[in-house]
Amino acid sequence: MLMIFQRPAFIALPLVFLACSDGGLPPEYRQLEVPESRLSSAEARRSGRELFLAHCALCHGEKADGVGRRRNLSSRPADFTDPFWRQRVGPRDLYQVIREGVKGTAMPGFKALSEAEIWDLVAYISSVAEEWSPRDRSD
Repeated sequence: MLMIFQRPAFIALPLVFLACSDGGLPPEYRQLEVPESRLSSAEARRSGRELFLAHCALCHGEKADGVGRRRNLSSRPADFTDPFWRQRVGPRDLYQVIREGVKGTAMPGFKALSEAEIWDLVAYISSVAEEWSPRDRSD
């Protein structure tokens, strides 16, 4: 039973992502329309990657594997390459965390980003676990 707590992806983000359903989100995010075509767009994913490198890679790493240059954070950044993580997190969850941040952690909110930019980040981050197979990871 303690094995799950040893998974880096589990400790990467607080309990915010444990309830994968939209029911755990504030009402304004539960009703947020998810632009499915944008999330699967290669252009949005490219734009999201650029935004990720500019705003997220310092903590989450250039490979989005949770191993960034910034150390000594209050909690380990999410490893977006982990399919286990990806199965638990939906697009609305990601949007809300990017927009609002996570209280009590080093994860800030990015309210200065536009809605389109946040959805591009969601598109990129959502695609990362699909792109990296376990043998591609250097643990």
